[in-house]
Amino acid sequence: MSDLQISLLIIGAVVIGGVYLFNWFQERQLRRKLEQAFDGERDDVLLTAAAPGGARVEPQMRDAGVAGAEAAARATVGKSPELAAPAPGFDEIIDFVAAIDADAPIASAVVDELLGKIAACGKPCRGAGFNQSTGVWEALERNAGSTFARLCLALQMANRGGPVNAAQLAAFCDAVRIAAERADARATCPDTGAALAAARELDAFCAEVDVAIGINIVAKEGESFNGTRIRAHAEAAGFKLEPGGVFQYRNDERETLFTLDNHDPAPFLPEQIKGLHTHGVTLLLDVPRVADGVAVLQRMFEVGKGLALALGGRMVDDNRVPLNDAGMTKITRQLAAIQETMQSRGVSAGSERALRLFT
Repeated sequence: MSDLQISLLIIGAVVIGGVYLFNWFQERQLRRKLEQAFDGERDDVLLTAAAPGGARVEPQMRDAGVAGAEAAARATVGKSPELAAPAPGFDEIIDFVAAIDADAPIASAVVDELLGKIAACGKPCRGAGFNQSTGVWEALERNAGSTFARLCLALQMANRGGPVNAAQLAAFCDAVRIAAERADARATCPDTGAALAAARELDAFCAEVDVAIGINIVAKEGESFNGTRIRAHAEAAGFKLEPGGVFQYRNDERETLFTLDNHDPAPFLPEQIKGLHTHGVTLLLDVPRVADGVAVLQRMFEVGKGLALALGGRMVDDNRVPLNDAGMTKITRQLAAIQETMQSRGVSAGSERALRLFT
């Protein structure tokens, strides 16, 4: 080996060593900043500790009101008792909740900027400010001009778009920390690693129970249904055609129980339905979003039978197999099992928590 090669090897070793030391120093500085910004760790409500003997404890979801009250109590240790009131609309089961505490009211411009940043994180978010004079939490709104010394901000950890990711969570925490710095206030964020793990587990649970039950009413071979007849019989059954091109069957509280859609690709647009012909229609029940699913399913079966008779079609499943009593009983049992699973995990079908998750 020549002197030149030896010299190049030595220079390379020195450069690599320098880069390694520089990265180590940068990582150490970053770790210190993160520890200061996040102010310690919190226990995650979805990932519980191991039971005696090393067995894993099944994740449990507590009541949202209890969880919110406990969170507020932890966040207000050492503060005046009136601040222990929980922020409304927050749910530590599905929300990543951060707090900002200041000694004086935070400027509305800082709040507006913060709300804009967290809204851009890619997941549903919300904020509340504590009104010291009334002792109640108020929803934060941009350009409202309201000022508060204590804020709570929440980023939803999962929905039908998937779990929150590391970049979204980091952007949220950065926005909270920067707002606190601008207001000369204190920022508190839960542990992000535990939150990401909780979000993934929550998303996996949601995927397990995210089921829609569909039944089809198809025309006889070589025939089709006319849009005018479909609309007449659907409205007689209790449906209402809405601008998006789908018939909605709602309860007295205006909550959708199930829908009626075109089995073919074209929607039932009100201005085009008169000239529309289709080979079938589909009744659809979104299982996680409907309370008392068994009763709603039975109603959907009854409506389906009536529509099939009125239109002169056949009621079939997705495989075009005629839907008989045995098939409907099997579907009913499957729905009941899904909703029981949801109930056991603290996400009752049709509840506010379920409606937020399954959106």
